[in-house]
Amino acid sequence: MLDINFVRDNYDLVMRKLQARGFSAETLERFNQLETERRSNIRKVDDLKAVRNRESQEIGALMKAGRKDEAESRRLEVRRIGDEIAESEAALNAIKEELNNLMIGLPNLPHDSVPIGSDESANQEVKRWGTPRSFDFEPRDHVDLGTALGILDLERATKISGARFSILTGKGARLERALINFCLAIQTKRHGYQEVLPPFIVTAKTLFGTGQLPKFEADLFKLTDERGLYLIPTAEVPLTNIYADEILDGIRLPIKMTAYTPCFRSEAGSYGKDTRGLIRQHQFDKVELVKITRPEESYDELESLTHDAEAVLEELGLPYRRVALATGDLGFSSAKTYDIEVWLPSQNSYREISSCSNCEAFQARRAGIRFRRDQKAKPEFAHTLNGSGLAIGRLWLALVENYQQADGSVAIPEALRLYMDGDETIER
Repeated sequence: MLDINFVRDNYDLVMRKLQARGFSAETLERFNQLETERRSNIRKVDDLKAVRNRESQEIGALMKAGRKDEAESRRLEVRRIGDEIAESEAALNAIKEELNNLMIGLPNLPHDSVPIGSDESANQEVKRWGTPRSFDFEPRDHVDLGTALGILDLERATKISGARFSILTGKGARLERALINFCLAIQTKRHGYQEVLPPFIVTAKTLFGTGQLPKFEADLFKLTDERGLYLIPTAEVPLTNIYADEILDGIRLPIKMTAYTPCFRSEAGSYGKDTRGLIRQHQFDKVELVKITRPEESYDELESLTHDAEAVLEELGLPYRRVALATGDLGFSSAKTYDIEVWLPSQNSYREISSCSNCEAFQARRAGIRFRRDQKAKPEFAHTLNGSGLAIGRLWLALVENYQQADGSVAIPEALRLYMDGDETIER
């Protein structure tokens, strides 16, 4: 959530940055109207209270002077003023509530380095690694390969759960588990993240903290009992909220966490997109990276977090590119995002496998995550960052497609063989 005082003091800047995100100017214009009404009501309440206090003092003086009839007459006026104060305070509370709801719906402001543009067409490629493989045969997609190898079953998954679910079997299931362990090992042993196993079910307050609620409830799976709990859409949600409503010792920062979790998304609004295979599923595995940092260090930490995610692809020899998202393509909570896109031979293109974002103080303000630079310092809001390290289903399909052989088998890259019990290939 944005700082309401910053919005008040920097209205034109906030308007310009939100319009760069494609956000309607009408909302901020309403903010201005409410601010005018709020200030007017505060002045009115203060003036009325001043009159009431003065009247009360004069009534006391009249009573001491024995002028009771005049005092009683003045008391009627004080009661009328009290009623007017109550009405004005009720109006002021209604204005404050509307202002709060408006602030909750405002997205984060894009960082000055973010490319300006209304949609993904304005995204900018900033890095490319590896050379896509040239095949001397017609490469197949992961669905045909996985089905032929007996490691992927979409039809039976649909029978069990409906569309956008999958079953991995045999070496397909082992490959998924190997990739999870491989990603966690790189982040914990090489990059210094602490592994966490968080809950996969969270409260509405937790989802509010990271920005999924209330705006994106349609994208979530909600439990139907009276507790109002939700399945997590990403481990970013529980990891970031571990420190909700806490004041951290600044010496501890940055805090670096990684977690494997299943993720659950309704994919509302995505029907017709990526319906074939594992690209867009209702349930998928992911290894997440989360950092909590001091504000002045967060953009350096974004660069290192993105490198940490890219290291997985480099170790596996999978070509990728890094793309800086434009203002109109940013997520709700993000001030700056890099997408990492892996090469898919079947599509002859790069597809997203990770988004690495700096949310600055946006999530920390919603979740109440603060820190002190020293014992006497005033608490400040931390900056939070997150990124996929990586989306395992997409990593699975990228590996299968890039390492497919002419006979329909899949070679296991050397870096992963230890996690595959020494297997060098996946064959039927």
